[in-house]
Formats: sequence, C-alpha cells, structure tokens
Amino acid sequence: MARRAASSLVSRYLLASRAASAGAAPAVPSALRGPDGTRGLLPGVLQRFSTAAAAEEPISPPVQVNYTKLLINGNFVDSASGKTFPTLDPRTGEVIAHVAEADAEDVNRAVAAARKAFDEGPWPKMTAYERSRILLRFADLIEMHNDEIAALETWDNGKPYEQAAQIEVPMVARLMRYYAGWADKIHGLVVPADGPHHVQVLHEPIGVAGQIIPWNFPLLMFAWKVGPALACGNTLVLKTAEQTPLSALYISKLLHEAGLPEGVVNVVSGFGPTAGAALASHMDVDKLAFTGSTDTGKIVLELAARSNLKPVTLELGGKSPFVIMDDADVDHAVELAHFALFFNQGQCCCAGSRTFVHERIYDEFVEKAKARALKRVVGDPFRKGVEQGPQIDDEQFNKILRYIRSGVDSGATLVTGGDRLGDKGFYIQPTIFSDVQDGMKIAQEEIFGPVQSILKFKDLNEVIKRANASQYGLAAGVFTKSLDTANTLTRALRVGTVWVNCFDVFDAGIPFGGYKQSGIGREKGVDSLKNYLQVKAVVTHIKNAAWL
Repeated sequence: MARRAASSLVSRYLLASRAASAGAAPAVPSALRGPDGTRGLLPGVLQRFSTAAAAEEPISPPVQVNYTKLLINGNFVDSASGKTFPTLDPRTGEVIAHVAEADAEDVNRAVAAARKAFDEGPWPKMTAYERSRILLRFADLIEMHNDEIAALETWDNGKPYEQAAQIEVPMVARLMRYYAGWADKIHGLVVPADGPHHVQVLHEPIGVAGQIIPWNFPLLMFAWKVGPALACGNTLVLKTAEQTPLSALYISKLLHEAGLPEGVVNVVSGFGPTAGAALASHMDVDKLAFTGSTDTGKIVLELAARSNLKPVTLELGGKSPFVIMDDADVDHAVELAHFALFFNQGQCCCAGSRTFVHERIYDEFVEKAKARALKRVVGDPFRKGVEQGPQIDDEQFNKILRYIRSGVDSGATLVTGGDRLGDKGFYIQPTIFSDVQDGMKIAQEEIFGPVQSILKFKDLNEVIKRANASQYGLAAGVFTKSLDTANTLTRALRVGTVWVNCFDVFDAGIPFGGYKQSGIGREKGVDSLKNYLQVKAVVTHIKNAAWL
C-alpha cells in the first residue's frame, strides 16, 4: 500500500514515539520480526543509553547490495582505474561492500554522457508532460521499494530504520511528485515594450548540472537536487558522499526503470579531492549544486569560479538557535528542543544546537532535558523503537568526542552523557551541557552530533543579539505563546528558516537555504527551479503593429 508522506518530520517523530510507547506494531519488513512472528524485532529488551544498548549483536539487514558500480550513460560500469573503496556499517565499522571509485577520467565520461544527452538526446526536447509522467512513475517505484531503500539507507548511514522507512523514503516520493507537477508549468512571459517590439522572456534549461550530496540525508538530498533539475529539462552528474553511496545508486536504477533516457542522470561515487574537485572545476558543467560543510563549500565555489564561472548553489553549515521564552510549556519545550538537536544523531545542518532558555525557567528546563536524554533509546537502528543509531564513521565520532572534551575544558557543566556507548561501532551517549557561554567552541562551531548546549538569557533584545552573533544563518526555532514575541523574533533572526512552536518541517514547497556562511540560494519549492533555468529575452521588431 502506498505510504502517505508526512507534512513534517516532527509530526512523524511524535506519532512514532507515541506508537512505540503504546506497543504498536512496527511498519517494517517481516524479515525484521521475531522468530515467532510477533511485533518484537528480535529477542531482547531495548536498552537506554546508560546501559550500552550498542553492545547488542547487530541485526542482519533485510536487503542485498546489488549496485556498487558507477552509473554512466544508463549503464553500471567499473571505474576507469578499476579502483574501489569500502563503504562501512556504522554499527560495527565493518565493510558492507566495495564501491567503484571515480576519479577525473570517470567524471569526464559522465559529463560527456550528460552533455550528449542534453545536446542530442530526447530529454530536453521531450514534452514537459512526458517528463512529468516519468517522474511520477519514479515516485510510484520508490513507494513499491520503500522497505529495501530504507534498509539500504539505514545500513549505510546508521539512522533508525523507522525514520528512513516512515519519514524519509515517503518524502522522496512526495518531492518527486511535487517536481513532476512543476514540469509542465514552467513558462515565460510576454513583456510590453516602449515601441514596436514583441518581447518574450523564455525560461530555458541550464544544461548539464553537477551535483554533490552529503552523507547525513543521502536520499533526501538526492531528491532535493535531482527533482528540480529534471523537471526543468536538464541532464546531470551527481556525486554521492563516499560514506553513503548505496541508496543513490539503487534509486537511480529505479529512475531508469521509470523511463528516463540514457545519459540524463549519471551517478559517480568517490572522494571530494578527486571526483568532487573534477566535477566542480569541469569546463563542460553549466551549473553546480553542493550540500556540505561551509569550509568545503568555499573550496567548491572557488573551483567553479576558476574554471568556467558556473553558477553555484550552496547549502552549508549551521549553528541554529532555538529560543524558548518564559511563557513556554516547559515539558513541551523540552521535547521539541530534544528533537531539534538529537534528530538524526544530531547530524543535521539545521539542528537546534544552541538552546537559549529564559532564566526564569532555565533550571527546570535543564533538569527535564536531562531526564529526557536519559530516556533516549540508543542502539541498533534496525531495532524497533530505537531513536538514535551510531554516528556515520570514526572521523565524525572522534570529532564529536573532541568537542565534548572542549566543552568540559572550557567550563561548561556536563549534565549527562559525554562518552562513547559500547565498545563497537560509532555510538555516542546523548550529551547535554548547561552553563554554556557564547564564546565557547561548543556554542560557536558546528558539532554535527548528539550534543545539546543550553544557554541562559534574560530578555528578548539580548537573545536576538546573541542568536544573530554567528557566522551561520541557516535556521532557528522559536517557542512561545505570545504572537507578538513570535513576530518580533521571526523578523529579527537573520536565518533562512524560522520554525515557530515546531521544528524540522520540510514540506516539498517550503524553500530551504541560509543567510551568511550557511549558503547561497534555496532548495525545494518554486525557488529551487530558478537554480536550473536560464532566462533569455527575445525581442522582435513588429511592422505596422495593430496594438502594442
């Protein structure tokens, strides 16, 4: 049965939490059920983070890895060098599969295929309605293969299976239907002129797009980039993150099953300094889109400028403030702030990683936040009811632990957590710091992990100034019962998205992107189409015009 995509991540999260507490049956493949067919996934009791849930024997994923090669011109092929690299299971650090490693020669092959498909192939010449139908068939195939796609994403990334299966894969299908709807509604204008001229403004596909996606939301970032590019009639070369290549390869195969012509979508897996740099600096790529860290985004922007000055869309880092006023329902605020930070193991660019709490409720909030963190279920992401899986890899794992040590050394109060969980895989205890000051590293830099920093403030003007005192401007959260306070904050905060009494609402039509060093441009919504269109003015002289 087709799944209906949720209108927001938080609504799915809260519904799933209530279902789990009520003992509802999980929406997971039968292969993940217990040997007696009951709703328990495997024998054993779910453990809280303080009791080393990550030490349990990993569940065998109910999916096989079938696609590990590069997808170029509609075919899965080996890299030119024959090299491969391992993609790892974050639960154990063990190898899942060896994936073809692209370098500059492979990027050249992929770009050549995309160029030929754009200049000579049927895709840009196809009617917009037919392009729309292919995207709609793709969305249907995603729903048909929901469980396999979600299992691959969980296995390769470490995020909870329930999150992938119930939230993210349905959102990919929803996004593809959204962009399918736009395909035949992209049109130009006729502009009146101050003389005998007929003026048309055309919106044309930009050509060959290069796209580089991150490892934290591989499927969603695929959809955010591929959807608008295809709706506008472009061809593309997409580079996956080296940590998470598997799900993009799988769904790209489905896209071709839906009727996509050869060469329109090409997928290369490899490393940033080789494949990523080759794509960013390629002279025959007409547009570049990148999601990742701010530091890497600057490199990508420079490579694009030094090559053919291709336009670049950047969705970069964040250090989002979550402002909780003194009129807040503290219990509700604690739960929402917990979700805003810990969702996806804290590996979210817009995570509410600076929790500003009014001094009147600060102590109560800290105690209740601690209690909520201690209840957080950490363990094998394939196990029913798990809220937090492992971090993506050992590099990110060690980086987070260094930030935790920095918080302790700088004088913040470690309220709970602060260490690894278990002795296998990349699990970290849900961690909370109180008494955090603005100048501390944990309050300034993007940790990208399950570390909540709680800061105290006195009044509205103070918190606005402090919240804006960041190099980032991706998102913010506001929690208050006062409409006047909400209006003041939403207009004063220098960020691309402000969520009021909610967080992580990512409907297909809502634009997403940042101010300052959080990026350039917007993804999702109608604004994302502008990234993949050229504007052309056509002016024709009119002789003996009956009207102007």
